[in-house]
Amino acid sequence: MEILIPVIIIAVIGLIAGLGLSFASKYMAVPVDETEAQIREALPGANCGACGFSGCDGYAAALAKGEAAPNLCSAGGEATAKAIGEILKVEVVAEPKIALVACNNSCDKTSRAFAYEGLQSCTAAALLQGGPLDCKYGCIGLLDCANACPFGAIVVNNGHPTVCKDLCVGCGVCVNTCPKGVIKLVPKNYKTAVLCNNKEKGAPVVKACKSSCIACTMCERTCEKGAIKIVDNIAQVNYELCDGCGKCKEVCKRKVII
Repeated sequence: MEILIPVIIIAVIGLIAGLGLSFASKYMAVPVDETEAQIREALPGANCGACGFSGCDGYAAALAKGEAAPNLCSAGGEATAKAIGEILKVEVVAEPKIALVACNNSCDKTSRAFAYEGLQSCTAAALLQGGPLDCKYGCIGLLDCANACPFGAIVVNNGHPTVCKDLCVGCGVCVNTCPKGVIKLVPKNYKTAVLCNNKEKGAPVVKACKSSCIACTMCERTCEKGAIKIVDNIAQVNYELCDGCGKCKEVCKRKVII
């Protein structure tokens, strides 16, 4: 009896707990949105936040409620956008993006305004007089972008970050990380790019960097498609019009255009 009574008590407690859980699962369960679950399954699970939501769960919930566009997942790309379109029964046109470091900076093209010996971070360095370089618009080169990239798509070339096209999914994490706004998202199949972010003109921009856009308008005047214009003293490409003829590159004396 000394053993039997505790066993019976435990069995009764287990039975009561089981009945309570059964009741709770039936009458207190949170309804599952099947559409949201299907969308979440289709998303890559990178949780990079490039879509503008709090990870894949937040994006899936917004999609299920009709509060978000189905082509915002850069990490998943076109395949994910199409899968979401099939779930929601809508037509989706996804344009793959890729990061571009819009700066032609390297160790031999710009000079340092002062020696920086603080925390090895672009964000920290930028807080001190705009950074240690003479060009206050260019890449500082302390690689916050490479450290933040969840896909290892940014590598170092001559002290300068370079995007690996095969690895970049256009998530935009590096864009949000760069304190200078040097990194842009452009169409993955871009044919022409301007590697400069300096908005100054005249002598200051020439002094700051040996390879910088001086807003001379030669590229704009040469382009027969009207695909390149000078905006804020920098040449900017209209990727929908550009056919990659290369004439703008040929006339650029500063070698800013690739």
